[in-house]
Amino acid sequence: MPKLFSQLHQLAFRIRHRIAISNRAYEKIVDQVGAEGAEFAALSDHDLETAAENASRQCADEPSTVHRVRLLAIAREAAERTVGLRPYDVQLVAALALADRKCVEMYTGEGKTLAAAVTVCMKAASQESVHVLTFNDYLAKRDAAGMGPLFRYFGLTVGFVQEGMPPDQRRLAYACDVTYVTGKEAGFDFLRDQNCENAADRVQRGHHFAIIDEADSTLIDEARIPLVLAAEDSADRYDLYEFANIVRRLDPARDHQVQNSGRNCSFTEAGLARLESMLDCGELHSERNVDLLSRLNVALHAEVLLKRDIDYIVRSDMIELIDEFTGRVADNRRWPGGIQAAIEAKEGIAIQPQGVILNSITMQYFLEQYDELAGMSGTAQESTGELDEFYDLKVVVVPPNLPCIRIDHPDRVFGTQAAKQSAVIDEIQREHLRQRPVLVGTASVEESTELARRLQREGVACQVLNAANDHQEAEIVADAGSLGAVTISTNMAGRGTDIKLGGHDERDRETVVQLGGLYVIGTNRHESRRIDNQLRGRAGRQGNPGESRFFVSLEDDLLVRFGLARSVAEASASDEARINDTEIDKSIAHLQRVVEGESFSIRRMLRKYAFLLERQRRKVADDHDELIHPNTIPQFLRDAEPEYYRKLTEHWGAPHIADIERRVAVRHIGRLWSQHLEHAAQLRESIHLVSLGGFDAFDAFNREMNNELRSFEAAVRDGIVETMKTATITADGIDLDREGLSAPASTWTYMISDNPKGGVLDQLTRGVVRVVQLWSQATGRPGHDC
Repeated sequence: MPKLFSQLHQLAFRIRHRIAISNRAYEKIVDQVGAEGAEFAALSDHDLETAAENASRQCADEPSTVHRVRLLAIAREAAERTVGLRPYDVQLVAALALADRKCVEMYTGEGKTLAAAVTVCMKAASQESVHVLTFNDYLAKRDAAGMGPLFRYFGLTVGFVQEGMPPDQRRLAYACDVTYVTGKEAGFDFLRDQNCENAADRVQRGHHFAIIDEADSTLIDEARIPLVLAAEDSADRYDLYEFANIVRRLDPARDHQVQNSGRNCSFTEAGLARLESMLDCGELHSERNVDLLSRLNVALHAEVLLKRDIDYIVRSDMIELIDEFTGRVADNRRWPGGIQAAIEAKEGIAIQPQGVILNSITMQYFLEQYDELAGMSGTAQESTGELDEFYDLKVVVVPPNLPCIRIDHPDRVFGTQAAKQSAVIDEIQREHLRQRPVLVGTASVEESTELARRLQREGVACQVLNAANDHQEAEIVADAGSLGAVTISTNMAGRGTDIKLGGHDERDRETVVQLGGLYVIGTNRHESRRIDNQLRGRAGRQGNPGESRFFVSLEDDLLVRFGLARSVAEASASDEARINDTEIDKSIAHLQRVVEGESFSIRRMLRKYAFLLERQRRKVADDHDELIHPNTIPQFLRDAEPEYYRKLTEHWGAPHIADIERRVAVRHIGRLWSQHLEHAAQLRESIHLVSLGGFDAFDAFNREMNNELRSFEAAVRDGIVETMKTATITADGIDLDREGLSAPASTWTYMISDNPKGGVLDQLTRGVVRVVQLWSQATGRPGHDC
């Protein structure tokens, strides 16, 4: 073991050393920038603008150190004149690293927005377009407006994209040299473009260089979440409200059980018997009741495992999901497998149509469309391995402009939730009496609301920031550093926010500094260290003082679910006492590393399974792109029915027949690709069953997916030929609606959220367990014999 720790220490040193060398290389360039600064400071605005455009072109033609130095010196002077901000040396270091396609870690408040803008000035002239992928719509609009004057100095146009923008405005925004847009909006536009029947209808013009803000969130937390383009589908034949009522009437002690610390649930034999009696449906495990039992299981999942104000909120008669990483409402996000509809039935609101999926792509594979990627984050180091393996992004840590002097205290650990909550309230009251601003990070809307109630009963006024009032985030956060402010928040205060000491106008800044700066309290440890570090990072920005501390109990979900609570319970003489065990901090840190490693393994496995489907999607997309080009002459009918094709072209002319066949082909591809995606989803859900027979599940999945693709391609060819042979052709073409090839009346986009309780591995395990149970019932033999 000592040898292992020694090796790990040496490895960590080498990694830090490599980063330091990278920074020194950039710092040498920045030193030269400082030396040339005086030359450009003496220029008039007109002359500086001319120099900026010339430097931009020179750097595009030959990105040598000399030209980089000149461009950065001009950018520093231009930024001060146009947007009133003069980039620090460390911001120029970050800009250079971004231009070299690195993922830059910069502390909160160190000016990532300006650093990215300088990179854009370096890259835009040599790229057909640059996309800056922001964390939300508000930042896209704000940063495009805020950095626009600097870009225009370099002869660059800038635009931004917002949710709900019409296609013509999106097309104009993407036509600019620089486009600010969220990752999901860019991904949805990509899917819509893939569905276009005319090349002129597309809004994007390629994917060349992208800078991703909050890169670890986008590239890791949201990487495997599919973006979906959907169209109207037939209504559900089941009464989901009835199912919700039936499940609600079951006896929790007898009819169903919860496993794995609240991550899974299932009906007991008594519960199944009661359901069969209530529904008068016969054996629920029979083949004819497979779909019925599936809906009942989903209704049980919604009733028992998913909690209002923890997993979702109800607002304006709509279910809105809460992102576990950010604590914010997950915009345009739905749960899969009928769970969304089951929650809507549970809450008694209108059930929204899920529709049929026309096309889909994960965020991870969408981002791989870009020729070059760079990223920025305040917490990227913990994800170095994953960013490198999946995206070939090396992490460069940029030091703060001023040293971070925040004090991060060891955790305080208690035996029970009640003891922890009392200690948190005591701590808040003590600091509030001193008028020190306090920010408290909680795990859920429910916890933040309850904590606020208790504080108000104790006479402590506080502001609450959670998914239920996320529209007030900017105002609440702006004054979270005010004298005497107490702000209770979910994880949403952990990203994309800038808390200024003394309030938004920094009126009482010096007083707050004397009190020790912002005090951040975390009431739970998250599975990911990055999320904890994001919360800590609200304090101590730009060299300001600050403190952070986490309060933990042995009843917290993380400790219970992974068994840590049992292993340390005896360390406390009383459940109400604080546990003074310095080893617990190390145990929690170790547990987080283990969970992160498991999550990494799951993401690697999902990427492995998704790779083949993505390769197929790209092939089909290439065929689609070729077909919608007006000069393409399809070969389907000519190859299958040459004589019939000759007669048609002689009568109508080859261009007219080619145009008709293109339209027919595009409609058949769209319809059959949707079916292919549905088959792929069904195969993915059931493929684990083959492992019971001793076969390799991944090999079987690839084999079946290749068979599915061949079937898809054959069906496309046959469908096109059949339509061309049987359709009535006129001078206006053919009536696609009459031929059963109608375009969707409407489409919409959404993101499929991960199953909120139990990941993919849990689902596979449940599937295997269910197969064993069925096998045991069928044979009368114990399950372990299977």
